[in-house]
Amino acid sequence: MKRLRVSAISYLNTAPLMWDFVHTSVGDRFDISYTIPSKCAAALRERSADIGIIPAAAYTKIPGLAIIPDIAIASLDAVRSILLVGKVPMDQIKTVAADTSSMTSVALLQLLLTKWFTQTAALHPAEPNLAAMLENDDAALLIGDPALEVDRSRYHAWDLGSEWRRFTGLPFVFAFWAVRRDAIEDAEQARELIKIFQESRDHGLQKLNLDAIAKEWSTKLRLKPDSVLSYLTTNIHYQLDAACLEGLRLYYRYAEEVGALPRAPDLQFL
Repeated sequence: MKRLRVSAISYLNTAPLMWDFVHTSVGDRFDISYTIPSKCAAALRERSADIGIIPAAAYTKIPGLAIIPDIAIASLDAVRSILLVGKVPMDQIKTVAADTSSMTSVALLQLLLTKWFTQTAALHPAEPNLAAMLENDDAALLIGDPALEVDRSRYHAWDLGSEWRRFTGLPFVFAFWAVRRDAIEDAEQARELIKIFQESRDHGLQKLNLDAIAKEWSTKLRLKPDSVLSYLTTNIHYQLDAACLEGLRLYYRYAEEVGALPRAPDLQFL
């Protein structure tokens, strides 16, 4: 198999997916770089990567992609790492400082505000520093590790995974592995890639390895290991199963309805 370029995300929730790439010789077979979700998508769009773990929204804007089946970063309910944090109640929010590192979460917030909260709020990009974000805005959208570190007892806070579940009854898919179809030589290579990526996920979710991830990341995030472990096992769902696919298709439809995303192409799998 030719050496493919992989763009990965440097967040806690991707650590189980990357287990074999970091801890075994599998990683030697790929050129791997780490960045934020939106830049993973940009790498695929600009052809500087062949495979990327992209925000779900990016699939609507980059042609020629195929999804690696059965792997996702999703939530069945509360996700903890996608938060709208407000200094005022929802009906008083007029401006939101938004971490734009994931276009999926920004679009999700837009459709939640429009479709269910019936709240008009202006969103503008900001660096993920909560204190600075709330200096001049009513609320802040925090994504990934910065959201996990928020003391929610000090603010009004809405978990976007919980809100989506409350209104739709479905899981929410935040990201998945996508491959540029023209980077794949043949069906045998496709099958091998699927096996490599699914096995890396499976190994990362083994108890011993989850314990190691929790220990490592607890120091990085200033969280207790039990809190990190709970996040990885309770809040994040790593299978792109039938319910997640239903939720993903509904997200695309609603996001298009409110003008947050263009029409999504049909889901194509490797």
